[in-house]
Amino acid sequence: MAILVDENTKLLVQGITGREGGFHTGRMIDSGTDVVAGVTPGKGGQDFKGVPVFNTVKDAVKETGANASVIFVPPPFAADAIFESLANGIETVCCIAEGVPVHDMLRVASYIKSSDATLIGPNCPGMLSPGKANVSIMPQSIFSEGNVGVVSRSGTLTYQVVNELTQMGIGQTTAVGIGGDPIIGTNFIEILQKFEADPDTEAIAMIGEIGGNAEQQAAEYIKANMKTPVVAYIAGFTAPEGKTMGHAGAIVSGGDTTAEAKSNALRKAGIAAAENPSEVAQLIADALGK
Repeated sequence: MAILVDENTKLLVQGITGREGGFHTGRMIDSGTDVVAGVTPGKGGQDFKGVPVFNTVKDAVKETGANASVIFVPPPFAADAIFESLANGIETVCCIAEGVPVHDMLRVASYIKSSDATLIGPNCPGMLSPGKANVSIMPQSIFSEGNVGVVSRSGTLTYQVVNELTQMGIGQTTAVGIGGDPIIGTNFIEILQKFEADPDTEAIAMIGEIGGNAEQQAAEYIKANMKTPVVAYIAGFTAPEGKTMGHAGAIVSGGDTTAEAKSNALRKAGIAAAENPSEVAQLIADALGK
């Protein structure tokens, strides 16, 4: 099995005719994803790489039955694109856009609490279930089908860990990049819950980074509720205090937000925490008895 996206995913691309949207639509189609529609206001009626383009999400859903969307629109318009998908019954929304205003995400976060839909991102690489669906900017070639779930705040480290797992002959059920902004749609715990409920996910790699306390909350949840083994890595051991490192949410603002403090919290909860990203694949192999 897989979580969030699978062979039943019917994908809608918001911003399909833009440079990034168009490029990654081609990659997702080549990966075997069922891309059924695109949306670009004012360009309805066009055809993009065999995908029909609509003016609105409402029209696209009505005509194609799309049940997932991925958003490639400029940051000032990303929140409106999210709202449009949610308002039209899209079950899984992925916002790739980086630089979405925090004030806009406050409105989105408030709205989505009353929704049954799942929002991944913003500022994320997306999600990919090998052999089933690619709703992401991630490179399909490094993935393989298997039994390890991956959840991460870092896109680049997701690629490294997945590639090293694949090289060891260990495949993945789904990889989810939740995003590195201060306010995101879905946190570690919500993804961990889905992996725990998936009978095919036999181990989980969790990749965190400095800033906030999401990893500590995840550690408490794992200790209290999970049987599936989790291996973690926290990026940012050398990050100076008060300096944003890459992601808007990756900033050390106190003792508990450092990589060392997060790693210690994970270890105290009985979770294997790697000291560098290259250790993750071997720790996963150990957890699987390989």
